[in-house]
Amino acid sequence: MPKTLESATALLPRMIEAVQLLVRIESPTHDLAACANIAEIAADLTGEWLGSPARVEVHDGCPVLRWGPEHPQVLLLGHLDTVWPVGTLDRLPTKFADDQLTGPGVFDMKAGVVQALAAVALLIAEGTDVSAVGLLLTTDEETGSRASRGVISAAITEAKAVLVFEPSAGGALKTERKGTSWYQIKFHGRAAHAGLDPERGVNATVEAAAFVIATQTWGDQGAGTTVTPTLLHSGTTANTVPVLAESTLDVRAWTAAEQQRIDENVRAWRVSHPEARIEIDGGIDRPPLEAAASLGLFAIAQNVAQELGLPELKSCAVGGASDGNLTAAAGVATLDGLGAVGDGAHADHEWALASAMAERAALTAGIIKATLYGEVND
Repeated sequence: MPKTLESATALLPRMIEAVQLLVRIESPTHDLAACANIAEIAADLTGEWLGSPARVEVHDGCPVLRWGPEHPQVLLLGHLDTVWPVGTLDRLPTKFADDQLTGPGVFDMKAGVVQALAAVALLIAEGTDVSAVGLLLTTDEETGSRASRGVISAAITEAKAVLVFEPSAGGALKTERKGTSWYQIKFHGRAAHAGLDPERGVNATVEAAAFVIATQTWGDQGAGTTVTPTLLHSGTTANTVPVLAESTLDVRAWTAAEQQRIDENVRAWRVSHPEARIEIDGGIDRPPLEAAASLGLFAIAQNVAQELGLPELKSCAVGGASDGNLTAAAGVATLDGLGAVGDGAHADHEWALASAMAERAALTAGIIKATLYGEVND
């Protein structure tokens, strides 16, 4: 077994302990106090693993953990927030049995955070210079990274590569991600009594319904573009012509051109009643992570995996977006899905394969070394 993988395997008990520590610190995105708490604990953990202090910054109200240079050549990117509300641990406590770690947020993506720490620790232990490596962990990724986009953008100005520790897809690395667009649309009408004089009203529900039905012709199955109305709220009472209807639209596309096409369709929509009014909020959110952004790094990862004696690496394309979409769109080589091997993101059965954590840490260490110094062999 190559030296790096052997060293990573020796770290596995410590990795498992660190993952369970982070899972026990509940950190739903909207709970800023909880996010501040886990950022401080993760900063202490980072210092213990890497031998130098991490720092917790606040960007637009959200805590962000940083370690290493402000503008690293290789950025390790992840998040500490989860979709699980405080109190979930009472129902789904973290456990380790039969090589599986369970608990809210273990797969998405607290195991990945620990794998990133372990990868850098392996390099430090073998004497590799990691002064060009940086770690950035946000606390608002699950809701779109609105507050942390600026710090991510600033961090990658000198980056050769961004490695993203979102969970894998059945062990495969994520080399393509769809871009996402979100729209919150309000239809304004005029209230009237539904029985006495409905003709005096302007029905916002009718306007919203026409829009929702029309959106079902905008998707393109061949191109992989999906346009999905999700939330819909309308009206105040059962006997009143609705004055307001609100709809949310979820758009996913493999290319920026498709995102732009749908955006133009949304903004070109016109209400049918001359006295109705439409109000559009939102738009293109995360651009796609296209295959070209990952091609070179995935080839490096395949080479590293071969040198380590690991099974052949697979790649995949997924519909969900991550902060890797942002770094790829900025023109920086980006490889996603380096986090946990497991399943159940955002679901009660969420789990991470413990033994795979050592393999992924060794793999990441090799990718970092090869990216910085062109070295793969131990």
